Amino acid sequence: MEKSEKKLRKAINDEKALQHQLKQLTRKERTHRLCTRGGMLESFLQEPERLTDDDVMMLLKLIFHRQDTQELLKKLLEREKPETP
Repeated sequence: MEKSEKKLRKAINDEKALQHQLKQLTRKERTHRLCTRGGMLESFLQEPERLTDDDVMMLLKLIFHRQDTQELLKKLLEREKPETP
């Protein structure tokens, strides 16, 4: 009985450790995605260091509220998702 309880505690602790690792990987992937896409955005801005966060938000709102942008975004999201290994 004691042996079984010890195995159960170990399995629970192992599961918690794996869940923590998964969160870390997800966080790293998100950080990488944000940095990459932020760099893409800056490549299109003239003198990005002179623009405030509010300036960039205003530009993005203007761009993403256009009908043609909304239609393109909808088409892109309708594509089949690639399978992840």
